[in-house]
Order: sequence, then C-alpha cells, then structure tokens
Amino acid sequence: MTASADQPVTTTYKVTGMTCGHCEGAVKEEIGQLPGVSSVEAAASTGIVTVVSAAPLDEEAVRAAVDEAGYDLVGQA
Repeated sequence: MTASADQPVTTTYKVTGMTCGHCEGAVKEEIGQLPGVSSVEAAASTGIVTVVSAAPLDEEAVRAAVDEAGYDLVGQA
C-alpha cells in the first residue's frame, strides 16, 4: 500500500475463483461501490485485483464486497 498527503492509495489483493471477464466485472462492480474507491482493475488470469482509493480501505469491507460478488479474498497481494 502506498500513500502520501494528497495522493490516492493503491492496494493489490489476491482473489480466488475468478475465471473470466464476467468474474472480473462482478468483482470490479462490488469493490467499486465501496466509499472512496476511484478505480478497480481485476485480472482473472492472475487473481490480482488492484484498487485505487482516496484512503486505505478496511480489508473486511473489501472481503465482504468480494464475497458478495461470489469470490474469495485471500488478502493483500
């Protein structure tokens, strides 16, 4: 996780269960609804989800969003 005074925070997470573009979209949509999130990129091929937010996110909130999408958050990558 990287951050400075006025810079956004970029965090990468490992998510299991994504196999296609639809999976990526579901994860991006759910995480994208969290307060402060400005960008989400998901790669089914690697299971890596990169989130850009205004401040560090609560990992449990991210876990709940990933769970809502139907996948499992392993943790920060």
